[in-house]
Amino acid sequence: MGTTTPPRTLAEALRARGDESLAGLLRARPDLLNPVPNDITQLATRAGTRASVVRALEHLDRFALQTAEALAVAPDPAPYGTLLSLLTGDGLDDGEQRDDAGAAVTAALPGALATLREQALVWGEDDRLRLVRTARELLAPSPQHPSPTGLGPTVAEATAGMSPGRLQEILAATGLSATHDPVSAVAALSSLFTDRTRMAELLDTAPVEALSVLDRLVWGPPYGEVTPNPTPPVKWLRDRGLLLPVSTRTVVLPREAALHLRAGRAHRVPEPVPPAVAAAAERDPQAVDRAAAGQAFTALATVEELLKLWNGGGPAILRAGGLSVRELKRTANALDVTEPIAAFWIELAYGAGLLASDGETDERYAPTPASDEWLDLPAEDRWTHLATAWLAATRTPGLVGGQDAKGRALSALGPELDRSAAPDVRRRVLALFAELPPGTAPDAETLLRRLRWERPLRGGPAASATGQGPAPTEGTDLRSRLALWTLNEAELLGITGRGALSAQARALLAEGEKAAAARLAPLLPEPLDHVLLQADLTAVAPGPLERPLADMLSVLADVESKGGATVYRFTPGSVRRALDAGQAATDLHAFLAAHSRTPVPQPLSYLIDDVARRHGHLRIGAAAAYVRCDDEAVLNEILADRRSTGLRLRRLAPTVLASRSDPGSLLEALRDMGYAPAAESADGDVLITRAGARRTPPRTPPVPVPEGPPVPDDTLLGAAVRAIRAGDTAATAVRKEPAHAPSSNAPSGALPRTTPAETLATVQAAAMTGSTVWIGYVNADGAASQRVIAPVRVEGGFVTAYDHTADEVRTYPLHRITGVAELAEDGKG
Repeated sequence: MGTTTPPRTLAEALRARGDESLAGLLRARPDLLNPVPNDITQLATRAGTRASVVRALEHLDRFALQTAEALAVAPDPAPYGTLLSLLTGDGLDDGEQRDDAGAAVTAALPGALATLREQALVWGEDDRLRLVRTARELLAPSPQHPSPTGLGPTVAEATAGMSPGRLQEILAATGLSATHDPVSAVAALSSLFTDRTRMAELLDTAPVEALSVLDRLVWGPPYGEVTPNPTPPVKWLRDRGLLLPVSTRTVVLPREAALHLRAGRAHRVPEPVPPAVAAAAERDPQAVDRAAAGQAFTALATVEELLKLWNGGGPAILRAGGLSVRELKRTANALDVTEPIAAFWIELAYGAGLLASDGETDERYAPTPASDEWLDLPAEDRWTHLATAWLAATRTPGLVGGQDAKGRALSALGPELDRSAAPDVRRRVLALFAELPPGTAPDAETLLRRLRWERPLRGGPAASATGQGPAPTEGTDLRSRLALWTLNEAELLGITGRGALSAQARALLAEGEKAAAARLAPLLPEPLDHVLLQADLTAVAPGPLERPLADMLSVLADVESKGGATVYRFTPGSVRRALDAGQAATDLHAFLAAHSRTPVPQPLSYLIDDVARRHGHLRIGAAAAYVRCDDEAVLNEILADRRSTGLRLRRLAPTVLASRSDPGSLLEALRDMGYAPAAESADGDVLITRAGARRTPPRTPPVPVPEGPPVPDDTLLGAAVRAIRAGDTAATAVRKEPAHAPSSNAPSGALPRTTPAETLATVQAAAMTGSTVWIGYVNADGAASQRVIAPVRVEGGFVTAYDHTADEVRTYPLHRITGVAELAEDGKG
């Protein structure tokens, strides 16, 4: 057996791979799978398209990207030794010690090269490594797109179009022999620049100022501007080809000369090892878990308060979608948080499916039916629901208040807040947290540096991402901002406590929601069934309250302050609110007596009785609106009050006033004047206002916007690989030429064409001999394909055969077979 022929194309390299390797390629680059390629050639073509290559490059870590960048400036093809030399240097001293870095690069390069090969960005054996053409075009230097390495064009590229006389002048200035043609002149100059000894001798004769010019260009950018009359140092460099003209005012340092000055290195600082995430503080793990649990409880209380706030119908939706700035401020004030934090809680509730649009004509946000189910869950399950929704959400509340690409403001719950990278960044940040010992808080700057190393092309400009410029500063790129927002949001949600990952969050990431809930449950406070009533018309809740008690108390009293204990204050307005909800004075007295650990203070009893006595004394209905009262003196008092002028009241009867205002406005206006009116129906019954009456229709949570195609599962990968292999078998099978058509001009991929009689005869013969044939087939939708089948039975106008393309037994109508051809292998038996 002879040695294996090296692949000549990417398709041949992919064809030589095993099934597991092909599945790995499709897993790493799922965009290649949609739709499934017909054969290996189509897979290779798709893998070389610009969009697919850009997506693959964006998912490389920094060292794998540096390896690809080095290959882009290396000869094509390049042996492994040349690539290694570009990353470590040629071993000659350039003034910087690189021994440690060289050893790390040598150890890491095989892994980086394996990653590039797996993703079909590099192919070929180690002695002939090739970067796919599209990747080379993206990463190689050009005047329009400088290389991240900071290198310029080669001598051959920079001298293209230069006159032969000028080339001979450069050869003479450098002491080289004259040549007879430009090609040999360029080759002689390139040979000089790549010869370490001769190049060093040439630079020894350079003026000090000329060396300073080279120092400014050597690490990039390699381009510089010159005047029509350059200074002597620049003229010296230009005469010897160390600076080659790009235009009348621009010169460039050729790549071979720059590599000599860099001691052969493509990058100033190769980064083969990911930067470590440093610890900012070491804390007691139990204290971290308790702090995170306390914040988790606060998160649940805040979301519950938000749902109560919007219970009767939340703020209106802007025409362009989202929440207005005024409504966001109002919600932030009600929650007693800043506007960015309020935006986070609103987006979290929306992403968890607890808030949505009600779909009415005057469209507003309101709680969903799912919010009622959520409120009935145990506290630990409510928290895992929120945390899971946050991890998967692509909506990014940190963007609220900023502007989109068109300069329009981004609003909370608006349509432009989805960022598909958000879930990946959140999970990666928490994974880096989890790699640290329990109780360890990471340093934010080192964490950002690690994220930039893992996705350099997602972390800012290419130059910065590859070490050829300043590192991105805080907030300069989306991925870093997402990471910083993740740190803040994780602390708000109770994922982290005091800057370290909690045990319940570790369980959520590693084991799932049930394990996380089990870890969190013992750390949450038990809800209480009592409050402490005080003589100053306040009630103190020394901890979280049971839900029925909390719901009733939120109607009967107003929250005055929060903290370790919540203080509620009873006011005439809050008591009237409870009466409007259908409670009687006796019900309120009984409720307070049953849930207070202290006696009900006399001032509170008097307040309830006084408001109840006056409640409903005035009745308001729809005329546009009317006011009815059995006491004429009260109506006279209202008419005499100057504050009622805007209501435009007039007397219809001794006990009835009419108004042009609607009943709701009239009700609020009279309450503001100090009365306690009640709304009534057309039948004269008091209308009871119950909290939480407004719900949206059933809504599903917003679907995250995926970042590219989803990663396929093993079943799909196996089926796709089999289909690609089978299609490739059909596409590359060697067919016999029909005896009656020895010189066919049909293209190699064209479907075979035979008469129905020839098709039937050939298929029957193949069924009898057990041979394999190649057919052209048109399905019911009119789609044409070519298949390799082994006929088993031919009868009734159908052929039953094992289809190598689909890897299964199928039945084909003979009238849909366009033609059939025997395979060459079958004819050699």
